[in-house]
Amino acid sequence: MLDDNLIIKGTKDGINAVVNMDKFKDFEEMMGVLVEKLSKGKAFYKGASLIITTDLKKINSRDFNKLREILFDEFELKNCTLEDKMETDESAGKTFTGIHEGRTKFLRRTVRSGEVINYLGNIVIVGDVNAGSQISAGGNIIILGVMRGSAHAGNGGNPEAIVAAYSMQPEILQIANLMTRAPEEADKPAYPEVAKIKDGTIQVEPYLPNKFK
Repeated sequence: MLDDNLIIKGTKDGINAVVNMDKFKDFEEMMGVLVEKLSKGKAFYKGASLIITTDLKKINSRDFNKLREILFDEFELKNCTLEDKMETDESAGKTFTGIHEGRTKFLRRTVRSGEVINYLGNIVIVGDVNAGSQISAGGNIIILGVMRGSAHAGNGGNPEAIVAAYSMQPEILQIANLMTRAPEEADKPAYPEVAKIKDGTIQVEPYLPNKFK
């Protein structure tokens, strides 16, 4: 049955819909099954956050925006985000220690609003990270562009992880178990910055190749 290829379950973060896009003939069919399943508990989902875990290569921005509009209108969700199933499967239950030299995932594109990127190792993004997106890594997060979303480096508890970006404008910045929000500043620095834990707090400083450790 098609319903077996779309599973909805509760998590500590809200509602998780795990979708196997290969088992649907197209996006419209998957969307119909998802709406039908959510309709059975419509009152329960009001105000909840929904994470859709699937193969992101199978969904484009236009389809996702259409789906979000329908879900917000029909079920009054608080939020709806995408999560890459392949990366979730790889990182489950593991702690990454190779922040100086270790496995690294490269993304050569812009991370769009509502997208969730989660990886066991380091993440390097050649592009911008838009507001409303979430980047979570067991190691370092390096953005060769503008960082406007939320970043969590060292998500397994590694306090030596860093977050670096050409332009650091995050909504939320987290390293290991420490979290901070970017100050509301009129002028943003015109140089790369690095965020790291220092003296028990997250500190953001200019990136100086010859001095950074």
